Formats: sequence, structure tokens, C-alpha cells
Amino acid sequence: MDGFKDKVSGAKDKVKGEAKEAYGEVTDNKKKKAEGKIDKAKGDAKEKFGEAKDKVNEKVDELKNKSSK
Repeated sequence: MDGFKDKVSGAKDKVKGEAKEAYGEVTDNKKKKAEGKIDKAKGDAKEKFGEAKDKVNEKVDELKNKSSK
């Protein structure tokens, strides 16, 4: 579960981004809206990175199991 921390961190960034973007929308603050979009994109990237790490670790485990037989 190496990628778990990345996925959690990504989800947190996405929520933070949603809040900033909504705040920027309500207050007509273009800077906050932009910050929110950046945070959401960063969160997406972290989640995808975590998923990729998990897949790589699964493949490594599979290879270890095959070689130990």
C-alpha cells in the first residue's frame, strides 16, 4: 500500500481545491479560483501517482512470488 499516502494526499488537495474554487466563485476572486484549480490538478496528479505506485508494487510482488517457486 505504498501509494495509499499519495492517494489520500491527493484527495485532500482536491477537496481543498474545490473549497478554494467555490470561495473564489462566490467572492468573484479570480486568484482563489485559479488556486483552487491548481490544487485540484495537483490532487489528481497525486492520486494517479499513488495508483501507479500500487500497480508497480503489485507487479513486483507477482514477480517475487513467481521467482520464489
